[in-house]
Amino acid sequence: MLRSNRDKQQNYELVSIEDLVPADHMLRKIDKYIDFSFIDEKVRHLYCQDNGRPAIDPLVLFKMIFLGYFYGIRSERQLEREVQTNLAYRWFLGLGLADRVPDHTTISWNRRTRFKDTSVFQDIFDEIVLQAVSHRMIGGRVLISDSTHVKANANKHKYTREQVQQNTRDYVDELNAAVEADRKSQGKKR
Repeated sequence: MLRSNRDKQQNYELVSIEDLVPADHMLRKIDKYIDFSFIDEKVRHLYCQDNGRPAIDPLVLFKMIFLGYFYGIRSERQLEREVQTNLAYRWFLGLGLADRVPDHTTISWNRRTRFKDTSVFQDIFDEIVLQAVSHRMIGGRVLISDSTHVKANANKHKYTREQVQQNTRDYVDELNAAVEADRKSQGKKR
């Protein structure tokens, strides 16, 4: 027996993205403790409220870039594809099953143009890290960079304390390099 479009539509309406993302998913934990609402205040001065077409919500753009950074996605084109197919990413961004995902060119344009000569990325990243530390999601004390086991030649009474600073500039530079490589492979001009 053939089902009508109305029957199919009713079945789709019974599916909720909220129900499809596991309760113990890492993004649910991040969403529970990290309040991203501060982003609007940080970028409001970079948007025109009464001119042009409505902008994509900056919260969605920055959360997409956060997903790319958090999950090691080194291409905005790949990030767009991942968000299109990953239900947890869609849920985290507040996108429904039928909502359109922001195009990778929109993300790239905003990053390279609107936010170019600002410290917005670093400021937002720093705030997220501070919130994560305050909720004991991260400690900031230990960084493991290699799993090679080497017998230590160290005296626990003689050491030099060193603070290492990481910044988001490296990630943004990698995104720019990916855009350039994509442009060259497509035979497009800069």
